[in-house]
Amino acid sequence: MPGRKVFEDSVVPLPDEPGLTAAGVFQQVVKPEDPTARMTLVFALRPPQERQDELEARVAAGEVVPVKELNERYRPPQEAVNALTGWLTGQGYEIERVSDDGSSVYASAPLSVIESSLEVDMVTVSKEGVTYAAAKNAPSLPDDVGADVRAIVGLQPWRRARKHLRRAPIATVDAEAEPATEVPADGYLLRDILKAYNADGVAATGAGQTIAILIDTFPSDTDLQQFWQANGLPDDPARVEKINVRGGPLPARSGEETLDAEWASGIAPDAKVRIYASGTLAFVALDRALDQIIADLPANPGMRQLSISLGLGELFFQSARGEMATQHDKFLRLAAAGVNVFVSSGDAGSNPDTTGHGSTGPLQAEYEASDPAVVGVGGTSLRLKPDGTVAGESGWPGSGGGKSVVFSRPPWQTGSGVPAGNDRLVPDVSLVADPRTGGMVVLDGVPQPVGGTSWSAPVWAAFCALINDALTRAGKAPLGFLNPRLYALQGTCFRDVTTGGNGAYTAAAGYDLVTGLGTPDIAALLEALMTG
Repeated sequence: MPGRKVFEDSVVPLPDEPGLTAAGVFQQVVKPEDPTARMTLVFALRPPQERQDELEARVAAGEVVPVKELNERYRPPQEAVNALTGWLTGQGYEIERVSDDGSSVYASAPLSVIESSLEVDMVTVSKEGVTYAAAKNAPSLPDDVGADVRAIVGLQPWRRARKHLRRAPIATVDAEAEPATEVPADGYLLRDILKAYNADGVAATGAGQTIAILIDTFPSDTDLQQFWQANGLPDDPARVEKINVRGGPLPARSGEETLDAEWASGIAPDAKVRIYASGTLAFVALDRALDQIIADLPANPGMRQLSISLGLGELFFQSARGEMATQHDKFLRLAAAGVNVFVSSGDAGSNPDTTGHGSTGPLQAEYEASDPAVVGVGGTSLRLKPDGTVAGESGWPGSGGGKSVVFSRPPWQTGSGVPAGNDRLVPDVSLVADPRTGGMVVLDGVPQPVGGTSWSAPVWAAFCALINDALTRAGKAPLGFLNPRLYALQGTCFRDVTTGGNGAYTAAAGYDLVTGLGTPDIAALLEALMTG
């Protein structure tokens, strides 16, 4: 009898007994009520290992690989894709989409079909008041169908990313930090941040560039217009493009989508902004959005920066690391194509809990910031003098950071302060995040201060757009994967943040697990990248 390949890393095994599980969900006694209800899964395929290793090495060296070459040289075998889609169709699945590079097959089927074809036991679980149908045990595929499949994603939909956004009342400026200006009642404005990071004199506006934002829903046009007007920018809603990745209704605004769009479009006022609304923060939906971004690159050659303000502690993936491997392949392809992905490191310091906001959990870094193919962005507390120059900057207690338990140390992650070891370290860089000052955001017509590393990531993405604009104007090639070059420039283009901490870790001279390399001097960074 033919054997089957079991995907142990695609689920967190659930116990036989009902009740609260170690995975943080309540397992109910009853089976899912409607076996005809449909579920969409991602079947992630992999290229030959030698090709995968080759692509990893090219990205680590900062090479840019044309999308056409990515789709041809670094794709899974077409016969493997055909075998999988043919088998799924024969089992009763609907093939919703196959990614252009063949690495992801999106297929939906009734729960009863999923249960029988993948040999899983579907159960009912609840988390935070929401009920889900989920697999209790690891799925499997026939050996001849699953040989090139890396993971099956989506069988436990309660596990999803969390937004990194903080609101807090304005705090009184520490008297020891004087002289310092009063923080504007609604938070810092664009001009404050541009000056604080020496970007206000850079002769670039993001023209010719596109900033992608991955989030679940869209901001309001009127909020964007009010934000631009408050910051003295032209009212041009046409430069914000909205892509509903799957179609259908989207969730209500929460503020994350608004913060990302307002600050990305404000820091780089002549860049286009493409907001990819995934609909939910489930990993299947996020994977679909990442594949859409990759597919859109040829038609949008200026889309060289992507902001993501989402995450989940690595330990909460537990044994289901196939989800991380699937997303890593997508981040690797984006980095290879010359797209720098800026991911917020988290808002719960070194010990995020299951919400990503409480600092009462285990010591851990958050994924997606821990992925070695992205730029992990931590957070600082920033104080300004009356003339707008920096009075002081320290590590923000909420700044996510730590050592990955999944990814190994990339070859470029070296330098002063980098601790010994073989673990990927987070963050790489940082920027202002403290909600006690916050950045001004217009949400539902109301200006208000909003912080968190959700603020740091889109600003870094917009700074990248300014740099790519300036490089292009000078007749130079746009950036490849930025991290190898950033670590090589340590100490020359960054403000070394040496005070503050995030729980287990303390900011110190050189690299640290609170602020990474520090915060950027954009003019100096641009000059170094121009001549380097």
